[in-house]
Formats: sequence, structure tokens, C-alpha cells
Amino acid sequence: MIDVRRLGHATLTTPNLDRAIEYYNEVIGLNVVARDKKSAILATKMGLEAIALVEGDHAELSRLSFQVAPGTDLNDCIKALSKHGVKAERRSEISPGVKDAITFKDNKGTHIDVYAEYEFAKDLEKPIGIMPLKLGHVAYRCEDIKPVMKFYMEILGFRLSDIRGDFFCFLRCNSDHHAINFVNDPKAQLHHIAFELQDWPEIHRACDYLAKNNLLLVWGPGRHVIGHNIAAYHRNHDGVRVELYTEMDQMKDEALGYFDPRPWHQETPLRPKQHGPETLRNYWGFGSGSTANMPGYP
Repeated sequence: MIDVRRLGHATLTTPNLDRAIEYYNEVIGLNVVARDKKSAILATKMGLEAIALVEGDHAELSRLSFQVAPGTDLNDCIKALSKHGVKAERRSEISPGVKDAITFKDNKGTHIDVYAEYEFAKDLEKPIGIMPLKLGHVAYRCEDIKPVMKFYMEILGFRLSDIRGDFFCFLRCNSDHHAINFVNDPKAQLHHIAFELQDWPEIHRACDYLAKNNLLLVWGPGRHVIGHNIAAYHRNHDGVRVELYTEMDQMKDEALGYFDPRPWHQETPLRPKQHGPETLRNYWGFGSGSTANMPGYP
């Protein structure tokens, strides 16, 4: 098993590269750390690469990257994958911060890059836009979440944080409640990407900034029940749903087995569980009701 420690960057195709770069740079507030005629890579002000953009016919998620512990022998990762029938190969210079990686496909066909060593990007630009802390999680629609859950948990080392019914799961690879989500859908495609912000006032500021840039919210702000993050969603010019969030549940000690207690939890201690229809999408905020109308979502 590979022990993934954090989500790296997501690679998205875009039919309008210049406009996508402008959005992620000037609105989201990421630095452009590499660019050529057909692609670009952007990182947070803290130096974490978050988004890679590649010119394409339409917007979709084409790759995901994950970091394992520094010092990990990537050849050992290749051997671990081969035991599960997964073929991987070395890939070099995948980004300015990642010189050496292995690449393979997960069992839904998404290209995955795994690396051990990472060089933080320098912040050479003035403050601009929303300026998130990191790319926090990626959610994906697939025909059946069960085999995909099994792949990520048994092969990549993710743990189950919560599951709604048998159709929507939340998986963690570190203290964050989830780094990746999977939801059942007849059409396999990206569900949303999510950026973590520092705190609730930053969510407030971000919503005003989005409105100033004619990017309207499609859901939120509100506090989710599963994960308990305060979140606000909008769609960018490519139609990609983007979540901005803060205050996500944290499991800082796996041996204890519960998330750090918070005043807004509905139960204490809060442990991973299976949720039924009684669990609302939001604890408070727009879209709190089980039958609430949320234009543009999902």
C-alpha cells in the first residue's frame, strides 16, 4: 500500500487557456509559476502548487497528484502498486516543484502522479484575489463509488471519514476530514474542486470579491453537516464548480478515532459514520433544508 500524505495539484483541461489563467490568477489569487503556449501551473502564496491548466476541447479533470512522505523510495511504490495489478512508471519534471514522480491510472481512468520530494514555489507576486491556503479537496462523480473507494483505501492508504447512504463518500489522507470525495452518478466527471481559506472573514471577503467579478454563488455560504466546513460555491467561466471553505473537521490523532470537538458538532465525540437521509446537507445557511432549491447546484 502507498501511504499518501496530502493532495498535490489538480490538472484541468480548458478550452480558453488565457481566460482560465486570468481567473485562477486574478480571482482565486494563485501565482503563475510556469507557462507555455498550451499549459500553465499555478501555486498558492504559501508555495503549494494547486492547479495545472492544459489546453483542451472542454473543461475536465485529467490528472491528480499526491505527495507521500519525503524520503520514500518511489521504486517501492511501483512495487506496491504492481502487487495490486496496477502498472506505474517514472515521470520526471511534472512541475516546477516536482522533479521525480510515478504515474499510473486509478480504476476510474484518472491519471495519478505520486511524488515524495517537493520544492515550494516562491511568492514573487503582489497580493491579489482571494489567495487560498491550498487546494483542499477534489470531488468526482463515478458510476459506482464502491470499487473506487476500495482502490483509494486499500492501494493509496486513504481512510473513510463519512459516507452518505451508499452513494457519497468522504476520504482523508491526513488530519483534514477529506481530501477526496466520490459520488455516484451515471456520467463520470468532475464534481467540484475546493480551496481552503484562512477563516470565516476570508469567506465573507471572497464572496464580495466574486460578486465584484460577476461570479455568482450557486450554493452557500453555509456550514455543512458532513465535514462541518463553512463553504460557498460558484462556477467559473469553464463551468467548473469551485468551493471556498474553512473550519473543516480535523482528526489529528488516528488512534483516538474522533474529530477534534467543536461547538457546532451535533454529537460528541464525533466519529466517522454512515449518514442516512436525516442528515441535512447544511447545518445552517442557504440550502440547509433536505428539499431546498439551490439554483445551479448540482
